[in-house]
Amino acid sequence: MKSVTALPVVDLTADNEVLRERLRDAAHEVGFFYLTGHGVAQTLVARVLEAARALFALPQADKDAVAMVRSPHFRGYTRLGGELTLGEVDWREQIDIGPERPAVGGPGQPDYLWLQGPNQWPAALPELPAIIAEWDTALSRVARILLRHWAASLGSPPDVFDAAFAETPATLIKVIRYPARAARPQGVGAHRDSGVLTLLLAEPGSRGLQVRRGDSRGWVDVAPVHGAFIVNIGELLEVATSGYLRATEHRVNLSGGTAERISIPFFFNPRLDAQIPVLSLPPELSALAARSDKTWSPTENPSDPIFSVYGRNAWKSRLRAHPDVANAHGHSTGRVRNANPSLAQGANEVQ
Repeated sequence: MKSVTALPVVDLTADNEVLRERLRDAAHEVGFFYLTGHGVAQTLVARVLEAARALFALPQADKDAVAMVRSPHFRGYTRLGGELTLGEVDWREQIDIGPERPAVGGPGQPDYLWLQGPNQWPAALPELPAIIAEWDTALSRVARILLRHWAASLGSPPDVFDAAFAETPATLIKVIRYPARAARPQGVGAHRDSGVLTLLLAEPGSRGLQVRRGDSRGWVDVAPVHGAFIVNIGELLEVATSGYLRATEHRVNLSGGTAERISIPFFFNPRLDAQIPVLSLPPELSALAARSDKTWSPTENPSDPIFSVYGRNAWKSRLRAHPDVANAHGHSTGRVRNANPSLAQGANEVQ
């Protein structure tokens, strides 16, 4: 992996041969890149950012009314300090939104099926569900195109990943606000995304996102580029390519007086019950694939396993990031009890 000094730029409108080479090299050497030519209208981008600002401008009581702790599906609003990365407090407020589908979790079902269910929407923003649905459709289209080009660039049929994303992909959208003059330097702690790929809309002019350099323990700032998404690889795609494509560590650092920052990551993930195929790489690529230090087997890497079924990975991440939600709904033991709505009041405050 090359040392990260600046992110490469990939134009989705480039000739297929050029595009696939650029995608493969960017994801192999860095794991992060700017994506231009994606076809997502700037008018939609502006509407999404406007909706995000309106959300965070609501009275605190309106936001707490849709607190995540009320949802057994880990959907809804999280106050400043209400989420953890590696056990440390992240200083941001956010709302987590997934596909609007009926709940399927319950007795006798795998625990991870609780991740499917209805969202919680602020009553004061009735336009928000339609805007988010439009955003999900637009970015899902871009993500599917990327996966097909990656597959072809690695010597596999372009549709090799299609089955895992058929019908009910478990996409996730976070709408996040990082405050100015933050009380803590950790906006979100150092981590690698646990899914397949992420498309990030970062507010123009904002700062704080950093990517781990490849040759040291240092960090490189990643500034937003107007009209571009910031794209990164998740751990499941790293494992699917035997480590040829890299899931790069990143964080949001709020030290140094950063201004308020709106950030909207879109996580493109397969069905909860899907298993991502492991590709057979051409010999010349296989020789360059540093086998991933992760493993499908939880017994070989018990502190941080990657499971073959996507839902198990997502469930592991949710339980770690939101222990208050897990406890409110009995998820830690695999049983779900009726949550006490009063738990939502102040449940995400830092003690």
